[in-house]
Amino acid sequence: MSRLTDLKEFGEAASFLRKTELELLAAQTLAFDGKKRVWVPDEKQAYIDVEIKEITDGKATVETKDGKTLIVKEDDIQQMNPPKFDMIEDMAMLTNLNEASVLFNLRRRYSSWMIYTYSGLFCVTVNPYKWLPVYTASVVAAYKGKRRSEAPPHIYSIADNAYNDMLRNRENQSMLITDPPQKQGVP
Repeated sequence: MSRLTDLKEFGEAASFLRKTELELLAAQTLAFDGKKRVWVPDEKQAYIDVEIKEITDGKATVETKDGKTLIVKEDDIQQMNPPKFDMIEDMAMLTNLNEASVLFNLRRRYSSWMIYTYSGLFCVTVNPYKWLPVYTASVVAAYKGKRRSEAPPHIYSIADNAYNDMLRNRENQSMLITDPPQKQGVP
């Protein structure tokens, strides 16, 4: 069964949970040079995508997408992942697992309202501050009895798997749900 067929059972929530096969194929056709395309720190965006032009004496000359030339410390460079990893559902699968790549993946998924992403055993959720159609009874049913690898990332998958493990193994299960501390004065 293809991933596209799998999406039908999620109904209107499908586009909020997983990329289509066509989108996945399109990402794999993009040109990419893993030796030149990298991330460097940026004050406004945390990290930006640049192309290495030259590395000399621990300094790298890089060019931004808008044509600006920057000089950064070679140690500040973080490797970029090939486009086929764009919006990957489990960040543990990234070839280059670094801060810049994790933030980029979460940002890209969030920009498509895909608020759930796995990171190994963890399910990371970015609050959309709006209602999404991913909490309906049909979505709950679509996750019921599926292994985590058989469906897009979602808290329902985590809950259903914990419940089934409890029944199968006759052992208590626990979940840790955290919320990062808020900045002072920000609700």
